[in-house]
Formats: sequence, C-alpha cells, structure tokens
Amino acid sequence: MPRTAARGGPQTRARISQIATQLFLERGFEAVTVAEVARAAEVSSVTVFKHFPRKEDLLLDRADDAAELLRTAVRANGDVLASLRAATLRLVDERHALSGLKDGSVPFFATVAASPALIARAREIADDLQQTLTEELTAPDAELLAAFYVSGYTTVLVETARRQLAGESPDEVVDDHRARVELLFDRLRTGFSG
Repeated sequence: MPRTAARGGPQTRARISQIATQLFLERGFEAVTVAEVARAAEVSSVTVFKHFPRKEDLLLDRADDAAELLRTAVRANGDVLASLRAATLRLVDERHALSGLKDGSVPFFATVAASPALIARAREIADDLQQTLTEELTAPDAELLAAFYVSGYTTVLVETARRQLAGESPDEVVDDHRARVELLFDRLRTGFSG
C-alpha cells in the first residue's frame, strides 16, 4: 500500500516530479504510466494528479516558475522591457533550467522532442505564459508585446536545444544564446525596420 502520510506539500511534489522525470528520461514519456510513477514515488495516483493535473506536467513542471518570473519582472518598478531583459539574462547567467542551458538538459530535450504529447503541452504552456504576460502588462499593445516576447524567447530556446541535441555543450552555445536574447530585446524595443 502506498504511503499517504506525506501526500501534500512542495516536497512531495518535487519528489514525484524527480522520480517521474527519471522514469521518462530512461524509458520515454509514452512508455511510463502515471500508476508507475505513483508506485515508484510511494504515493497514490490520486496524489500524483493532485500535484500534476496532466501527465505531461510531471516533466514540464516549470510553468508556474516561468509565470512567476514574468509577473515579478512586470511588477518591478521601472521599464518593463528592461526588467524582462534582466530577468531573462539572469536565467542565462544562472544556467537555469528555463534558459535551456542547464548541464544535463540533452536527455530532457530528446524526451520532449520524441513526444507529440509533450510538444503539444509545451505549446499550451507557451500560450498560457503569453496570456499571463498580457494580463500583467498595462500597455495598450500588451497582447502584441507578450506574443513577441514569448514567441521570440521560444525561438531562442528551441535553437539552443537543437544545437545541444546536435552535440554542442551548453558552454559552446551560451554566448550565442545570450546574443540572441539581446537581439530579441533590441528588436522588442526598436522594431524590425532595416
């Protein structure tokens, strides 16, 4: 019988996600069931779904972190673009998982790329993040700015992932990744003319 005493809380959520990620990376996303994740984490399937409403969210578990990062950047005093730029570049400097530059990310990228369900969920998360950013912004062109930022940053991430899947290390792509982030913010500020 699975343990149920520690069914709630962030530690349980983190443990479930860590175990699920390990199973998905070892065997592939479609090959692992939620029931197997629950057994390995010594919780019930109900507990898994309490923390992760969708199976895909067991692997793509940083959406809340990304949304909070956007909210914090927009709510900071001053220039919204400067704040978003600083927050995005901080991810690069920290080699945060949301930057795509964290060591050991290649198995994650390969697992996502091999799963239509994970690709679809990643697109839904991007749409949700765009909506979150739109709601936080007060500018009349908030929806357009949010769309440009999320689509632009997604493009940077996909290229960084593609290069690492092709054999380059995070150290080899970090400078180009940073340059593409800087270009994104230059274009957001000045436009695309010329």
